[in-house]
Amino acid sequence: MERLKNLKTLTVVTIFGFASGLPLPFVSGTFQAWLTAEGVDIKTIGILTALTLPYSVKFLWSPFLDRYVISPFGRRRGWILLSQVLIFAGIVSMVMITPENLLLLSIVALTVAFFSASQDIAIDAYRTEILSPKDRGIGASFAVTAYRVALIVAGGLCLLLADYIGWKYAITATASLLVLGLLASLWADEPKGVQHPRNLKESFIEPFRDLLHREKSFILLLFIILYKLGDAYAGSLSTAFFIRGVGFSLSEVGTVNKIGGLVSSIVGAVFAGFLLKKMSLFKALIYFGALQAISNLMFMVLAIIGKSMPLFMATVVIENFTGGMGTTAFLALLMAICNRSYAATQYALLSSLASVGRVIITPTSGFVVDAFGWSIFYLLTFFVALPGLLLIFRLKTIILPLSCHTKPDGAKF
Repeated sequence: MERLKNLKTLTVVTIFGFASGLPLPFVSGTFQAWLTAEGVDIKTIGILTALTLPYSVKFLWSPFLDRYVISPFGRRRGWILLSQVLIFAGIVSMVMITPENLLLLSIVALTVAFFSASQDIAIDAYRTEILSPKDRGIGASFAVTAYRVALIVAGGLCLLLADYIGWKYAITATASLLVLGLLASLWADEPKGVQHPRNLKESFIEPFRDLLHREKSFILLLFIILYKLGDAYAGSLSTAFFIRGVGFSLSEVGTVNKIGGLVSSIVGAVFAGFLLKKMSLFKALIYFGALQAISNLMFMVLAIIGKSMPLFMATVVIENFTGGMGTTAFLALLMAICNRSYAATQYALLSSLASVGRVIITPTSGFVVDAFGWSIFYLLTFFVALPGLLLIFRLKTIILPLSCHTKPDGAKF
């Protein structure tokens, strides 16, 4: 019975991962392609990239999702269901409005982004509360895999359908897959035994106080910012590097880097999930983080040697495979850190912190390449990855207990 319950939980977490990834392209890549096909000028399209802002600041309203229950389905499932219904309604409205009324379309797209970010808050909290410590690794890997599959469906597949049946029907057909998330929400079990904030003041203040009052809290938060920074820095100009820096064609880059890279990252995430069933989270963060950093040097070698298809394929596969492993361990850590009483707020805050470094450092990549060249840039990304890796050892007393499968609440270390 326990095994069947765990299987159900992992199935729901996987479907929720898919539901979480599906709306994003409709306000980013797929949306841009639609506007481009309709003749909207590039400056306007560039401005509209700001529509994804809710994903970066979702921690601002996450305390409301910790505090309030809005339906008989429970605190987490209720918010997930409401968000999913409003996301689908928003996407259908976008199709009906069309780019001919761009201002109204943009407002509706921003609304979709808001409710999509809200869905992410609720899903991340649900995953944090429902997964047992021993299943966090495999649960994170399944969620990451399903999320990336959703990006393919709502991105690549939708674009292919648009060529044959038009944007209106392609977007509607793809968005209709949100019904999978709705069904999973109805089927899922609501997390039990969680003490939630008693009032709005507590939901806003206690999650932050809880984090800041922990042992080595500053080092822990700094680690959250730095752990994936080298990986993000290396990937910031990867497409430009393969095309301009090395000289591969668009079709070669599209096939190897986009498709091959995506498949490799999925395989890496799943592989890491199974490894985390056998090894401690502390060791996983060290080993996966080290492989993540070393893989950046593959870019440097390619920059030095020049155009080589075997080396190109190896670089893409290894970099994305190790990146997928690092992401799985990192998400497992975030779930373990969160106090289940404030899971929505703390997970939203920690995931936003993880993006801070990327937002700050990646705009410098072009200047570094222009001044020093590609090989020096990728050597630098290796060194950028090291501080986060070294901080793990300072956090040994914090992270080791999270691997013992005895502290599901993350409240004390």
